[in-house]
Amino acid sequence: QVQLVESGGGLVQPGGSLRLSCAASGTIFGITAMGWYRQAPGKQRELVATITNSDSTNYADSVKGRFNISRDNAKNTVYLQMNSLKPEDTAVYYCNRKKYDGTNYWGKGTLVTVSS
Repeated sequence: QVQLVESGGGLVQPGGSLRLSCAASGTIFGITAMGWYRQAPGKQRELVATITNSDSTNYADSVKGRFNISRDNAKNTVYLQMNSLKPEDTAVYYCNRKKYDGTNYWGKGTLVTVSS
């Protein structure tokens, strides 16, 4: 049973930075993309950033220029570097792996709170 485990969330002041990590406990064959999603209180889960096997990246307009997604295949880990954080970035951040057949794997989430 593959598990995705997020880490790196916490409380940060506006303008600060955090780096989220998502490690997979095993190998999922056929993965085509990895990414981060977030869900703020009272809102639907939304895409933050994705990265494909060919390192093509995609970002939500709200985080472009501030967030950067990257991966380390040797460590089976995906990262999300978040800079210039804003209160509206406050949410639970979920790690995702997507297979070629459409199957999604999700982590349990890590809370990011941006507040002074």
